[in-house]
Amino acid sequence: MANAGTKNRPLSPHLQIWKWGPHMFVSILHRVTGDGMAFAGLGVLLWWLGALAGGPGSYATFQWAMTTPIGYLVLVGISWAFFSHMCSGLRHFVLDVGAGFELDANRLWSIVSPILGVVLTAAFWALLLLR
Repeated sequence: MANAGTKNRPLSPHLQIWKWGPHMFVSILHRVTGDGMAFAGLGVLLWWLGALAGGPGSYATFQWAMTTPIGYLVLVGISWAFFSHMCSGLRHFVLDVGAGFELDANRLWSIVSPILGVVLTAAFWALLLLR
């Protein structure tokens, strides 16, 4: 039986203590982009490898699918996930080294990290499409 003193105890005290901040957003985004790359990125990679092994007809089908608007959306999404995950991973690496725990620095890099992921994605696609 539960003790009467523990009946009113909160199950997740962190929900009452911590305020939502950019560091929480970038941490969740890091997990989401990692999962996105694991599922969507792996699926596209395996399809690409299968198309290469399947011959010119298979590769032509893959190439057609990836150059449709939905295909470009998938490829841009995977590259955004990669760059966002990379920027967030570099931020986490700096934190693991023991630097960047100051509140202002942590907040700044929590905001800059996803923005830098978008900028790197745009630069990558501009480089690909404009050459």
